[in-house]
Amino acid sequence: MKILIVDDSPHALVLAKARLSSENLELITADCGTVGLEMARGQKPDLILLDVDMPDMSGFDVCRAMKSEMDLCMIPIIFLTGSDDVQDRVKGLNLGAVDYVTKPFDGFELQARVNAALRTKHMQDLLIEHAHIDPLTGMSNRRALTKRLNREWSRVQRHGGTMSLIMADLDHFKHINDTFGHSIGDKVLQEVAKAITAQCRNLDLPARYGGEEFAIVVPDGTAEQATVLAERCRQAITNTQVTVGSQEVRVTASLGVADTADAPSTEALIAAADQALYQAKQAGRNRCAIARGAAEAPATV
Repeated sequence: MKILIVDDSPHALVLAKARLSSENLELITADCGTVGLEMARGQKPDLILLDVDMPDMSGFDVCRAMKSEMDLCMIPIIFLTGSDDVQDRVKGLNLGAVDYVTKPFDGFELQARVNAALRTKHMQDLLIEHAHIDPLTGMSNRRALTKRLNREWSRVQRHGGTMSLIMADLDHFKHINDTFGHSIGDKVLQEVAKAITAQCRNLDLPARYGGEEFAIVVPDGTAEQATVLAERCRQAITNTQVTVGSQEVRVTASLGVADTADAPSTEALIAAADQALYQAKQAGRNRCAIARGAAEAPATV
């Protein structure tokens, strides 16, 4: 795990690094608050040891800035301070710090408090991870999809470019559940999830949107370009099969694709992809359709 130590005292930096170097941790340091904040943004450490009294930017100000940023707000902070003032401790804890260590600190106490904070951080990371994973398919769930969609939307708004969204719905899936039972239906969903994930790049985010519906966030490219991925997924789903006794259970999917070119919000983007999905269903299923009346992707029914 990675620890960022921010302190304008070279002596304190040396002591902290000496005590923690035996813990198999990656230690990075900054000698002022401004640099420390930039390193936190770039390095995303698991824990920050933060001096309160620094000339350029106080530890309180660094903490306040971090807690206001989505990518940094969950990083635990332990304040290092030469003061025993109760009001300072209360202020730091109210800003979101998890602990205080008074300087000159005892090396063993620092080590113990760091280990305790890292254990808590590890459990927090596990909870966050599981909160964003669909338990049946192992894919990202709708919550993770929404989070990624909002992040990519913000990126497009800041830097330009285009983001696309693919929505996919399995055709006649209720018939599979009614005919073979929900356990076979679950197996089909698992195999479809594998097929979709195998077609995606590391950059993309495939997710289970709910029920028999899936979605893929494609961070770059137009809807026409993303339809190439949608068509690969459609073909992979068509080739998916689950054996039940002497029978092979197969499924097809209809997919809709939209991009941010004309969408004023993430909600509008989802609605456009969903409308394109509906168009694919109306056109006969087992095909891909692009939002806003664009040409339909080729499909083999």
